Amino acid sequence: MRPAFLIALFCAAPAMAQSIGEDHFHRAPPREPRVETELPPTERPPSSTVAADGVELRGLDKVTGQRTDFSVNVGETARYGRLLVQLNMCRRPPEDESPDAFAHLTIRDTREEEARFDGWMIASSPALSALDHARYDVWVLSCSTSSTEASSGNADQSD
Repeated sequence: MRPAFLIALFCAAPAMAQSIGEDHFHRAPPREPRVETELPPTERPPSSTVAADGVELRGLDKVTGQRTDFSVNVGETARYGRLLVQLNMCRRPPEDESPDAFAHLTIRDTREEEARFDGWMIASSPALSALDHARYDVWVLSCSTSSTEASSGNADQSD
């Protein structure tokens, strides 16, 4: 008797679906368009920056959980695990050293031909442009500036 019941149910389902009126279903109200707003002044990048001699970086080995801080000078390359981290440029706002730093890095894995990362990393927003590597994370902590450059007050326009 079960197969006959299932056959009857299959045959009756389309007719039952047609008998339900449209007033049975409630429609969601239309969504209002999303309005884009400007970022507050505290979240905008500075209009001028000062060049720095080096950068302080932090690396995380995701396999071992070991965290390592290391420094790289402009034009030099440091080794972190299998990664070669080259600092092309580091810039910071002229009024403060630690809260924000912009570092242009080229990061290569020794086992690969192409660079894994080639671009700007921002200390205050590490996830904005991050290294995509299965084992390692690298992010910018701050720029390091020599005392002579800091006292000269040289401010250049941001790139």
